Amino acid sequence: MLVLFETAAGYAMFKLLSDKKLKNVDNIYEEFSTAEKAQESLELVAFKKFKSTAEAVESACALHDGKMNKTLKKFLKGKVNENEQLAVGDAKLGNLIKEKLEVPCVHTPAVAELMRSIRTHIDSLLDEHKTELNAMNLAVAHSLGRYKVKFNPEKIDTMIVQAVSLLDDLDKELNNYVMRCREWYGWHFPELGKIVQDHQAFAKVIKAVGMRQNAINTDLSGILPEEIEAKLKEEAEISMGTDISDIDLIHISGLCDQIIDLSQYR
Repeated sequence: MLVLFETAAGYAMFKLLSDKKLKNVDNIYEEFSTAEKAQESLELVAFKKFKSTAEAVESACALHDGKMNKTLKKFLKGKVNENEQLAVGDAKLGNLIKEKLEVPCVHTPAVAELMRSIRTHIDSLLDEHKTELNAMNLAVAHSLGRYKVKFNPEKIDTMIVQAVSLLDDLDKELNNYVMRCREWYGWHFPELGKIVQDHQAFAKVIKAVGMRQNAINTDLSGILPEEIEAKLKEEAEISMGTDISDIDLIHISGLCDQIIDLSQYR
């Protein structure tokens, strides 16, 4: 069996000297546990070195997308005999090679484990090409990373739609919290709702004042304009609201925290 393996420096084709090693998936790791064992089991048949980083990135991108480029097609032609199979690391690529070149390809759990073993010992298996392999690894990784995060208008559109949907959900949730807060605190200080219209300012006033009796001695200049602060304190002195317990105020204060946090997050 032949094995196709792609590296940052080029395409490698190995010959597996004994197909029996793939019969038991659980034993493959042990069969290739050291570089020496890997070298005894695999023979390098051919190696196609990439001419440039650009060609390496093009090949990596093609494999990432499950495609076969011209470099790979040219490399494979005439290398696999009729009675041989080609082990590949990607089933989609294997189907493409079989369709285009009529080469029987194999992709099984055993082959996947074999690929992992080759990757572990690739420096030893490609000892002659070790220098260019190490040099190309970093360059291709950076270039491929840029390719994967390239601008995609469809993804941007999706993000915008999701952001608008999230904003709508936040507005609904915030509105529910505000209505409940105005209703609960309205029993204690009904006049406040008419004086302070802004939802976030309303919640901040409750957090600062607590019981309405404290309003006269509370500095609200950081929350309200001077004239509205004066009106609030005046109304607090003559409010028709009922008394509430400390427990009620704790619950209302917690709701105010939610309103403030959601408003800031929005």
